[in-house]
Amino acid sequence: MPAGIQHYINGRSVPGRSGRTAPVFNPATGEAANQVPLASRQEVDEAVAASKRAFPQWSMTTPLRRSRILNRFLRLLQDNVDRIAQVITAEHGKVLSDAAGELARGIEVVEFAVGAPHLLKGDITENVGTHVDSHSLRQPLGVVAGITPFNFPAMVPMWMFPVALACGNCFILKPSERDPSASLILAELLQEAGLPDGVFNVLHGDKEAVDAILHHPDIAAVSFVGSTPIARYIYETAAQSGKRCQALGGAKNHMVVMPDADLDQAIDALMGAAYGSAGERCMAISVAVPVGERTAEELIGRLEPRVRALKIGPGTDREAEMGPLVTGQHRDKVKNYIDIGEREGAKLVVDGRGFKMQGYENGFFLGGTLFDHVTPEMTIYKEEIFGPVLSVVRSPDYDTAAELINKNEFGNGTAIFTRDGDTAREFAHQIQVGMVGINVPIPVPMAFHSFGGWKASLFGDHHMHGPEGVRFYTKLKTITSRWPTGIRGGADFVMPTMR
Repeated sequence: MPAGIQHYINGRSVPGRSGRTAPVFNPATGEAANQVPLASRQEVDEAVAASKRAFPQWSMTTPLRRSRILNRFLRLLQDNVDRIAQVITAEHGKVLSDAAGELARGIEVVEFAVGAPHLLKGDITENVGTHVDSHSLRQPLGVVAGITPFNFPAMVPMWMFPVALACGNCFILKPSERDPSASLILAELLQEAGLPDGVFNVLHGDKEAVDAILHHPDIAAVSFVGSTPIARYIYETAAQSGKRCQALGGAKNHMVVMPDADLDQAIDALMGAAYGSAGERCMAISVAVPVGERTAEELIGRLEPRVRALKIGPGTDREAEMGPLVTGQHRDKVKNYIDIGEREGAKLVVDGRGFKMQGYENGFFLGGTLFDHVTPEMTIYKEEIFGPVLSVVRSPDYDTAAELINKNEFGNGTAIFTRDGDTAREFAHQIQVGMVGINVPIPVPMAFHSFGGWKASLFGDHHMHGPEGVRFYTKLKTITSRWPTGIRGGADFVMPTMR
């Protein structure tokens, strides 16, 4: 892991000057392996000023030239996957294969952004009125910012900045202070690809830096991914400051298992979707909803030994299926949810609280946990746990399962496992959730579609990446023109009708 973490402003590494720092832990050992500087308002001002200076030239750079820089960045990313994955594992704790998978999904957005010139084309209507033409343009916003979470330190930033840059904006990234180093490698590779100084900046920080970004008059838009309370705060504060904002919040993703489902497939899907990355995913399945008692009994009976047999270890262990949680504080928070679940009467089938990793006793490990007979009134159902805890809510029939999901305050992702096409189609159309999987447990859209939930999982009108990302990072301008034609009709004092 790189030593001496710094900010990245105007094309160079800049030491922190606020005097404030935060520890960056190795989750497998529990040791503070580094320190990250926490930016002050003045350092945010410096980064914004650099971006503001760079914007006129970058916005006037042709879309094809911007695309070529991103294409070089794409090749550099592909050459550095192992290097970046190792840094992610060292600071986040996820296993190396998962870190590489995160990068693969981020790279897909860069691939999409390389082709963004096609999506920046406007529309034209000739002779919209007599001798009058209209055409539209999509133009960049200016300086934009991204505030990203710890769980995907490379992928989530790449949901944002490649599209923003392709559209001609300058970008300021405020990554999570828990695992900040991947963002600096991305900045290094962008510079190597030929991105001009000031177009992409990285500022580390906490709430002070976030608030400075939200209130800065020269930042036109903010993208955010994190918990729902913070997403709501980000959106409301940005909106009050006159900024465009997309703020993706938390989730409580359900997976319905119908009686006719391929149970082997469903159980494999639940294991990966609930316990992959130690459950620290906004698209993790945290609630399984078997329909019918027979389905529930068989599901629990086959899940229990699989959860007990999870291969848990440091992320660098090639055999590990699940690594530690990101910090000791977060591990203890998840443990507390397990305590609450027991107290409120859920049946604890597999208890991960006692897990200890030999040789890594100080690491932030927690075993896979499985609850049965969870009800919608319980805290472990209502709140996002963000850990390796799967709750089973039994449902007597399909309608009750669908109603359960639609009543939940979150609407990020959901899935149904069934062989019945009628049921699957009804589910896809009826369910009040932004991303739906049919026999797919984590329905994250490909980069040329757009990512985003409904209800308390998204604040703002635009989803991320894909066509929605292009619309978010551009503003529409429509030009109506008429050239002298020799027609003289005198002054017209009524609303133009374009006859």
